[in-house]
Amino acid sequence: MLKRNFPILIHAQGLHWTHQRLLGLASQLCMLAVAVIIVTSIIITLGERRLQEDWATQRYAELQAVGGLMADRISFQQFRTQMLAKSESLEDYLNAPSTTKQAYLKQKWQIMVNNVPTLLGVALYDTKGRFVFATTDEFGQEPLPPSLLGNSRNMGEDEIYTSPLEFTPIEGILEPYLYQLAWLEKDGHHIQGYLVTYHSVSKMVNSIKPAFSSQKAPLMMIDTQGLLYSGANTQPKISRFPRALGDSLKQSYPALWRKMAMSNFGQFHGEDATFVYLKIELVTQYETRREYFLISYVRNSDIAAKFHQWRNILIIAAILLTLLGALAIILTHLYHLVLRSRQFSLELSNQLFHADIGCMIVNDHGRVITANELTAKLLQQPTDELIDRSLQRILQLEDEPFAHMLESLTQNESWKGQIKLEPDGKHILVVKIHLKPNADKLYRYMIVTFEDISELKQYQKEVYLNQLFTENSVPTVLSHSNGTIIKANHAFDNMMNITDHQDQNLTQLLNKDLGKNWAQITQQIFAQGNWTGTIENTGNEQLETTTQATLKGHLDDSGEIEYIVSTFERTVSQHNYLQEGELIPHRSTILVSLRDLDDYFHNMSPLNKKFSSLLLLDITAESMLSHISDIAQIENRQREVESQLFRDLPHRYQIAKWQLGKLIIILPNTDADQAHYFALESLNKLEANGLGDGICIGIASYQENQTLEQFLSNAEIALKRAKQTGEHNICQAFTRHDPLTISPPKKGH
Repeated sequence: MLKRNFPILIHAQGLHWTHQRLLGLASQLCMLAVAVIIVTSIIITLGERRLQEDWATQRYAELQAVGGLMADRISFQQFRTQMLAKSESLEDYLNAPSTTKQAYLKQKWQIMVNNVPTLLGVALYDTKGRFVFATTDEFGQEPLPPSLLGNSRNMGEDEIYTSPLEFTPIEGILEPYLYQLAWLEKDGHHIQGYLVTYHSVSKMVNSIKPAFSSQKAPLMMIDTQGLLYSGANTQPKISRFPRALGDSLKQSYPALWRKMAMSNFGQFHGEDATFVYLKIELVTQYETRREYFLISYVRNSDIAAKFHQWRNILIIAAILLTLLGALAIILTHLYHLVLRSRQFSLELSNQLFHADIGCMIVNDHGRVITANELTAKLLQQPTDELIDRSLQRILQLEDEPFAHMLESLTQNESWKGQIKLEPDGKHILVVKIHLKPNADKLYRYMIVTFEDISELKQYQKEVYLNQLFTENSVPTVLSHSNGTIIKANHAFDNMMNITDHQDQNLTQLLNKDLGKNWAQITQQIFAQGNWTGTIENTGNEQLETTTQATLKGHLDDSGEIEYIVSTFERTVSQHNYLQEGELIPHRSTILVSLRDLDDYFHNMSPLNKKFSSLLLLDITAESMLSHISDIAQIENRQREVESQLFRDLPHRYQIAKWQLGKLIIILPNTDADQAHYFALESLNKLEANGLGDGICIGIASYQENQTLEQFLSNAEIALKRAKQTGEHNICQAFTRHDPLTISPPKKGH
């Protein structure tokens, strides 16, 4: 069933034990072994426990029999004591005591003691409970308890009192015994004395023990206080059990004693042995019960030894079941491997002829056996015409390249190349050939795959052209909206004198020109789409000349700036302008570039510059700063203000744009008072046209040897003061001159 009945085309169709399947097989075998071990252990444990229960049931029945026999023996001993009390020889002695009668009576009692193993002796006491004589000196030396004398007794005439178990040393050995007392009465009223018989408990138990199924089975007798009275001679080989007569089970084995104290019979499974106990009642008299425990046990090792044969049988059976289960698991995996192999063959055939990649099978002679429809489509030939055609003609290879291909297949069992289809030559195919042996390895065949990469080649060509286009002499940078550089050409690296632009930021490289104004720049890019400005070489050691930067933004789907493309064009330095001549901007324009304003300021005559003033206008109202969408409104307002100011501006004054919402007006040959008057007049005209809301003006006067940047800084201070006053929108700063050194020129137009 597991044998393959069809040849395989490739090695992948065979039976392969993957790491995952081997791991699964190993885990299943481990689980089987663990399960068999656990089940076998449980069965062995249950078998031993069942054997213990069977033994306990048998021992419990034997303890019941022993208890009944002991009660019968006590009853018989009472009968014998009563017979001795009513004997004629004792009555004759009591009626007329004499030494001869006493000797005769002692002789008869001694004969009975010698013939009855459990009878230890007989003693006679007078009416006051004092000792008279006995068969042995081991007993009777002490008077009888007053509670047993005639004045205190509440028993009948023929009843016999049986004492609790007690210990006495006999020949150096501690002997457990009990005694029975009979009242010697005359005419049922007059007490003549007391007869006491002493009986050995250990001999009585030993005489009854043959009723057990085994002579070696331990049998012990314990009273209700836990003291051992019989069975110490067996010397048990278990821990925590009394070793000598009189030892307390309550102290040596508290767990067993608690179990016995709570019930009259039962079982106890200890660490070393299993115990069976039974409470028996020997005598009921004087409203007092004589109750004792009979205990027997069996060691767990003995149970295990008896179960040893069955244990071996179970272990052998478990090993056989484990082997059979492992064999079944392995055969199941092999069966599934065969099924998966056949399924893989079907999937392989389906992939060859219905996949998104062209595929054909070629025999070892280089002839096409079969091909799918996609192959015919890629090769632009009908499927029927491909069958039995030469692979060399299909690939359009000459003899020498085809020979190199066969040599590569022989050495590496694979080959990869590209072909262009004629006549257009635009379709490019990647050809991959793999050489595979069949199942018997008698011959080999080739699996040929085709993949159209025409579009990929076109994309690669476009990428190459784009790379050639960007690698020009103009420094170009692609960055994120925060200025982090994504890509830059070599011209930018050369301009900034850096070797690696990775992890660089435009705001750090051009901190003075772009970094401090980056927020305003991005606002203008967001509003207008681009920003153009001049980067001076004075604040950037990397720049050798003045550079004009153009930043163009590209928005994402949410309308936010995602990328910024920056280009930097080098311009002629200021020295070149001066060498070529003074280039003063025409008065009919509003200067857009700060560089043009700087050129204008630099080319002013020393006299006009020395007594000039600068107005800095902030036309942004506070209500226009609530949202980024108000930028367009600010730009419209700025254009209207520019038009109004430019219309009324004297020809000798120059206006320029500085930032979004801020304008600069340079007033040559104008002192602070004239500048203030001009600012007030301009503000009134703007208010008359509805454009004066929120406009603040800062005025500064030129100081000696001052640059345009310092001039603007003083005007900014005046503008900040104008915003803080709240009463007037015009404020001056740095407008005081030393009257001894400076005399203002006359006003001229």
